[in-house]
Amino acid sequence: MCRNIKTLFNFEPPATDDEIRAASLQFVRKLSGFNKPSRANQEAFEGAVEEVARVAHQLLASLTTSAAPRDREVEAARARERAARRFGPRAQTS
Repeated sequence: MCRNIKTLFNFEPPATDDEIRAASLQFVRKLSGFNKPSRANQEAFEGAVEEVARVAHQLLASLTTSAAPRDREVEAARARERAARRFGPRAQTS
């Protein structure tokens, strides 16, 4: 799994359209091997991103859980802490 694709389910506030599209873009980049496709592949690439985003919206809307929603700030702090342990204190600058 691509490290840049973040979990989007069960957060408060819910994932935004921009977050879902960004995750979809990362997924299509990973599958295709293109960071930026050529003009010949641009239409197929963008179509795939839009389709993945549509399906991701549908998935997130249909999932259920009895767990309390996660807090974005708490999860971000945990991620910074993991990065600091893994890469040293310089990883915390963002």
